[in-house]
Amino acid sequence: MEATKVFPSKSSKKLEERLRSLVGKAIRDYNMVEDSDRIMVCLSGGKDSYTMLDILLSLQRRAPIKFEILAVNLDQKQPDFPEQVLPEYLKSLGVDYLIVEEDTYSIVKNVIPEGKTMCGLCSRLRRGILYRVAKEAGATKIALGHHRDDIVETLFLNMFHGGRLKAMPPKLLNDDGQHIVIRPLAYCPEDDIQRYADIKKFPIIPCNLCGSQENLQRAQIKQMLRTWEQESPGRIDSLFRSLQNVSPSHLADNQLFDFANLGNNGDKEIS
Repeated sequence: MEATKVFPSKSSKKLEERLRSLVGKAIRDYNMVEDSDRIMVCLSGGKDSYTMLDILLSLQRRAPIKFEILAVNLDQKQPDFPEQVLPEYLKSLGVDYLIVEEDTYSIVKNVIPEGKTMCGLCSRLRRGILYRVAKEAGATKIALGHHRDDIVETLFLNMFHGGRLKAMPPKLLNDDGQHIVIRPLAYCPEDDIQRYADIKKFPIIPCNLCGSQENLQRAQIKQMLRTWEQESPGRIDSLFRSLQNVSPSHLADNQLFDFANLGNNGDKEIS
């Protein structure tokens, strides 16, 4: 499947420039991409990962530094997965790519009871495989397509259901210290990504191939945020910016701030 040639209108050019600017800013702010990096761009076939790849390729052509892009898709052998779509699309772009085939679908189906969501286990298996592939491919960074709204949703999921003030960082060193994960779309609103994907006519692969429902808790958070945004435009952006403007002395975590010695020359953040 060839990439569809789209003749951009003035508004679509502005949208592309906006997304490219936001991705470029996130990359600069968090030093996501460095000279001679080999970026493994993880593609699911959804709007977010297509947009991430498209914008990174655009930045690659303009950047003052040299970095490689390797597009990687994990074919998890879900029923009816259109396995020809991504290879044909990536060939048409002329980008280096790798299709990894691992039957995690059967593993998940055997472990998770019928009717229960498979997303958690599926995600853990997928992450482990992608870390292995990144090492084998010599990737220095792993790029994931999470956007601004995903990050804010995760913040509320962790607060409401995990009792933790935690979100998705734009840049992360994984637990074993071997892989750096980056989220170039961290500043990008989901609505802009959706419009961009519609304009570019990316060959979207549906996300319901495994037959599982969207995680109900995340769906509820998403709806809550959408309602807030409709009532008070700009609220999601404000929530995201709060993650960049944290005051440990005004929270309650003794591991981050030395409350016990406050006033005894100990009123400092704990390093």
